Amino acid sequence: MSASELSYTFLGPEGTFTEAALLQVPGAVEATRVPCSSVNTALERVRQGKADAAMVPIENSVEGGVTATLDAIATGPELRIVREALVPITFVLVARPGVRLEDIRRISTHGHAWAQCRLWIEENIPHAEYVPGSSTAAAAVGLLDEDPHYDAAICAPLVAAERPGLNILAENIGDNPGAVTRFVLVSRPGPLTPRTGADKTTVVVPLPEDRPGALMEILDQFASRGVNLSRIESRPTGQYLGHYFFSIDADGHAEDSRVADALAGLHRISPATRFLGSYARADQEKTPVVPHTSDAAFAAAHAWVNGILAGAPGVLAGPQGTPVI
Repeated sequence: MSASELSYTFLGPEGTFTEAALLQVPGAVEATRVPCSSVNTALERVRQGKADAAMVPIENSVEGGVTATLDAIATGPELRIVREALVPITFVLVARPGVRLEDIRRISTHGHAWAQCRLWIEENIPHAEYVPGSSTAAAAVGLLDEDPHYDAAICAPLVAAERPGLNILAENIGDNPGAVTRFVLVSRPGPLTPRTGADKTTVVVPLPEDRPGALMEILDQFASRGVNLSRIESRPTGQYLGHYFFSIDADGHAEDSRVADALAGLHRISPATRFLGSYARADQEKTPVVPHTSDAAFAAAHAWVNGILAGAPGVLAGPQGTPVI
């Protein structure tokens, strides 16, 4: 299928950081891009076969996980993460012509953007009230309505540049100049993306029962096999108070023996574990592997056990077949 025949959804409207992440995907410029008003809508179009994949935010370096995405991919028909993208985040404050900083009483933006600009707001417009927006771009576009119910919006510089009728009142208003948001490209289940040696695996693991040591059993599946976790977050399942699932990013690919073994261990403990994909890291940082958790070490160990079961002498051998004294 050519790039022009592909269809992507993303958290819109046009000009969001999410679209900037999508444009990092090869061929996305030529593909059909459909902005959606929410993460759920973008993912649902993929589940229904109306789009090939959706780009959605999943984690921010300042605010942590994007709960709307974490919850949406943890439930419903299964989806697969096939790619991630990182986008540096900068914010501007925009308003209609004639509006001054001292005139602003209400500001709209996405919740994560508001959280990343709180200190600037408190210092410069301490009386301003927050009006939740579905996205930063949607908040900015809303100012162009005939009678907007807020005075200003926090958005990306690109949105302001592309929308006549918006004046930039302040630039670089983010509290953390190094802020980055991580986005994931999500499609329907299919063949795994090839491992690169710089990969992540994402899973959702329901806590099988709320008791002492239950979380430790889950974490031990990774620790005992030398698999590092780059993110772990708990989210309520919504079934009843105290019932949680854990959204986990692990370093490595499902084709890596240590990761595959950890996944099998997770399934034994929590059969409802949901595999969300193995995909290349956006930063291309290689995953360090200690010798005893390498594929060769796992292969040698399985060969040793199989030899015992076949009646061969039980000689303990290292990864290269050399006897270990």
